[in-house]
Amino acid sequence: MTAEANDTGEQQFVVVVNDEEQYSVWAADRPVPAGWRAPGPRGTRQECLDHIGRVWTDMRPRSLRIAMGED
Repeated sequence: MTAEANDTGEQQFVVVVNDEEQYSVWAADRPVPAGWRAPGPRGTRQECLDHIGRVWTDMRPRSLRIAMGED
């Protein structure tokens, strides 16, 4: 079990997002990579993926949305 496991021993993850507003999950016990930030939430991999599915509704990078005048 890692230091970042919940009470049931499941590894914990955090939702990360980059400047292009692209989302991913990242192991909570690892440093967030350069160019990404961790606004959360934190939870199991599936909980994080479920959150991303709810909030990341436009898969286009932010720079493309801006170029198209939509952001």
